[in-house]
Amino acid sequence: MPQHTFRLNGEQVTVDVADDVRLLWVLRDVLGVTGPKYGCGINVCKACTSHLNGRAVNPCAIPVGALRPADEVTTIEGLPATVGAELHPMQQAWLNRDVAQCGYCQPGQIMAAVALVRRVREEGRSVTDADLDGIRNICRCGTYPRIREAVRAGAETM
Repeated sequence: MPQHTFRLNGEQVTVDVADDVRLLWVLRDVLGVTGPKYGCGINVCKACTSHLNGRAVNPCAIPVGALRPADEVTTIEGLPATVGAELHPMQQAWLNRDVAQCGYCQPGQIMAAVALVRRVREEGRSVTDADLDGIRNICRCGTYPRIREAVRAGAETM
């Protein structure tokens, strides 16, 4: 079995799996990181959204063989460490706005929101309604109004 090395939540990891195994399965089944959720497995629902080198990606669509040793994968478990706190400001905004109902999609929602805020800040602007409309993570409970409020609140404290 080939070995694949990359960084996961600030730590270098090496796994022995075939090149075509999707990163989501490596995270969940090999490394025991369960924050990225399996929803569809075909890059549609976005429940598995994580960050690869700071950008939102869906690990269900990335073969582990595509990763390089310097690539940094951040999951919801590692998000607070990116700001040196117990909770990332976006996670705190989620709690403050009482966003979650079932909670299944929330890790992916939060990771997408953080990536969105970082991207618009790089562009030198604030989050707009159009930006929020562009978040395509599916929430079966329909908490979209609270999600939008939490993204705006989190953006203020990030």
